[in-house]
Amino acid sequence: MKQTLLARCAALAAAAFLLAACDKGGGASSGDAKSVALVTTAMPVQQRFHDNVAAWGSAVADPHHARAISLAHGGQVVALKVSAGQTVKRGQALLTITPDPAARNAYRQAQTALILARGELRRTEQMAAQHLATRSQLATARKALADAQAALQAQRALGGGAAQETVAAPDDGVVTTLSVALGERFAANAPLLGFMPAHALIAALGVQPGAGRQLRVGMPVQLRDVYGDGKAFEGRLSMVGRAIDPQTHLLPVQADIPVAADATLVAGAALQASIQSDGYRAWAVPRGAVLHDGKGDYLYQLDHGKAHRVDVQLRQPAGDTVGVLGKLDARLPVIVQGAYEVDDGDAVRESKP
Repeated sequence: MKQTLLARCAALAAAAFLLAACDKGGGASSGDAKSVALVTTAMPVQQRFHDNVAAWGSAVADPHHARAISLAHGGQVVALKVSAGQTVKRGQALLTITPDPAARNAYRQAQTALILARGELRRTEQMAAQHLATRSQLATARKALADAQAALQAQRALGGGAAQETVAAPDDGVVTTLSVALGERFAANAPLLGFMPAHALIAALGVQPGAGRQLRVGMPVQLRDVYGDGKAFEGRLSMVGRAIDPQTHLLPVQADIPVAADATLVAGAALQASIQSDGYRAWAVPRGAVLHDGKGDYLYQLDHGKAHRVDVQLRQPAGDTVGVLGKLDARLPVIVQGAYEVDDGDAVRESKP
């Protein structure tokens, strides 16, 4: 009986030992399987990237084409034909004025002087025919007539020859400002209204001061009307300022607006823009491949079944494909999905499509 009990105990002990061994072996296999991460990869390629500089501003009249309309003589406004912001055609009446009384008086004096010079020339010619006047006197009379004619033409150009004068649009365009009111008297050369020819808008923008060193004239600019349909149009940078605007605290820049967009924009329209700076070459990799820790940005390349860490600089973060700078091996794929699960030197297994 005692021997049978001992035999049973020995059998149970052997079974327990075998079971423990099996459990240990199974656990090791499970641990090994878990230590090999399943990942997907992509090949890095060299690609050209551009930095985009954000800018904000509005569409304004081009100072090289906008003008202030004025007259060389004073007068009084007797009729206003347009309003500020109105679109006008070439030759369209803008306002009507009566010349200053002094201009009218100067014109009448010039008329009288011309009549007198003509009469004096006729008398001198008659006397010369009778040998009673010299050639010098005849030449002086002729010069006096020419001077009187020139003086009258000048007074007519100054507006003294008409009881009323109509100021017309010099071209197709927009009346940007009105500087006078109905009945107002104005001095010579005083601005009466501001005029902007059609298709003469530019984008007056501002950028962060630190971005100015990246910009130069001729760079492409993508512009959008903030309150429009959101459709983008392409322009070119035409001016880069070198002094901060004291009101906006931004660096002023200007961009040309293409004619197609000019036709849909109005002066003062709010714009947002993206300026494309000089290009550079960087490694193009999927966004999911780039990780970050206390040391900075990095990614893993797959080298003979193991993850190899490569420190990089995230140079272009926009888009699904980002640009990085670093010592990547063009022959080795980068780990994309599963990269956050591995450490440097870990064994990995590539997922097959």
